[in-house]
Amino acid sequence: MKLAVQPTRIRETRRHEFAVRFAFGGLVSALTGYIAIQYGPAVGGLFLAFPAILPASVTLVQKRHGNRAAGLDSIGAAMGAVGLSAFGGVAWDAGAAWPAWAVLAAAAVVWLAVGMSVWWVIRGRRKRRPSTAGAAAVKSG
Repeated sequence: MKLAVQPTRIRETRRHEFAVRFAFGGLVSALTGYIAIQYGPAVGGLFLAFPAILPASVTLVQKRHGNRAAGLDSIGAAMGAVGLSAFGGVAWDAGAAWPAWAVLAAAAVVWLAVGMSVWWVIRGRRKRRPSTAGAAAVKSG
């Protein structure tokens, strides 16, 4: 799995795809606000971790690049969510005791460390897994 930044790919995205992402993001954000108003900020805060544009992004990626690409996109979002949970834990624990800048800095470092650790673990597991073709050859042999 190779990570790469390709800013020129933005030109490949159609305007309606941006509109769909914007609409999904707005809808999820509005729904989260409604939940927070109805049930309080503690419950509403649980829904803030939901990536607002993930449903739209995964749908558009699946249509353009197939199920595998959409699945990988979802796995990446899940890895980011694990890091975000660690960020929230640090912010919750240190929020009242430390200055805001220190809380945000520490939480961001933890988010990066946890997110990268999860990525390295998954990457390592994928490298150790035998290929499907090899397993099929063993079965038929």
